[in-house]
Amino acid sequence: MFALPSDARACPGTEQQRRLAVQLSEMIPGAATVQVSFNDPQQTWPHLYAMVKDEAWRSLEVGRTTSRVAARWILRVWPEADWTFPHTFDLAEATLACTDQGAVGRGR
Repeated sequence: MFALPSDARACPGTEQQRRLAVQLSEMIPGAATVQVSFNDPQQTWPHLYAMVKDEAWRSLEVGRTTSRVAARWILRVWPEADWTFPHTFDLAEATLACTDQGAVGRGR
């Protein structure tokens, strides 16, 4: 069995992102994007929050556990992202983009 040097990642970045996109697509059928932020509209303090949208940008109902797991997985793949701002993970492209704070509040 081969050992990886301690500074080598077991999975290259793009492969890890694509694998995450596949896992989330399987876990949440019909999902196109996952918006992640620490601004849960139902909490008064910073709290991890994920909103799942379909191809038509309609919100999909997902359970609290599913939402949090999806958000945590995304945070783990992109620990270097500035999480003081919301981000959107596009499942088709396996890319993460910073999201306008106002867009999250408008449901887009």
